[in-house]
Amino acid sequence: MQGNLPPEAQEKIEDLQNLQETAQTVAVQKQEAESALQDATTALDELAEIDEDTTMYRQVGELFVETEYDTAESDLEETVDTLEIRLETLEKQEQRVQKQFESLQQELQNLLGGGAGGPGPSPSGPGGPGAGGA
Repeated sequence: MQGNLPPEAQEKIEDLQNLQETAQTVAVQKQEAESALQDATTALDELAEIDEDTTMYRQVGELFVETEYDTAESDLEETVDTLEIRLETLEKQEQRVQKQFESLQQELQNLLGGGAGGPGPSPSGPGGPGAGGA
């Protein structure tokens, strides 16, 4: 940290850095949830094209076990629902972190006399360029 900054400003900079890390973590989790949702949705679409009497297997750990069509369909639908809820939650968390970041950034600017171009985080937000959604 800069030795000439007041302790309160140093603390706010640390808080901004922590929020930036949180934003990056949320962005990664959101990408993972989006990918898993796409996989589950694709599997559900493919399942709709399969004859219900076809012998099917699902992977359980390193084994493949036989499963019924209705069970596979129900499990995939539940997975899709769960992932959609997870994604909504992550989007809300992402928005909340962004608002906290902007508020804290404004507080820091006010504390430092509102000087633009002073020490502090980039104005592009907590994730930086390209860190946001998909």
